Amino acid sequence: MGRANKHRATSNNKNSLPQTPKGLKIAPENVNEEFSRELAAHGDIISKREMNKRPKK
Repeated sequence: MGRANKHRATSNNKNSLPQTPKGLKIAPENVNEEFSRELAAHGDIISKREMNKRPKK
């Protein structure tokens, strides 16, 4: 009856989780600036998409 010890539900996920390199981490004081850049870029994409949807004369 030693089967219970062999099939224990342990997590092997700790060793396989991806890590962010220190050079790619965003400093806490720059997080708002990063979000504003991403939102501005998203707004540019949306406006370009809207311009392309307009009928051409």
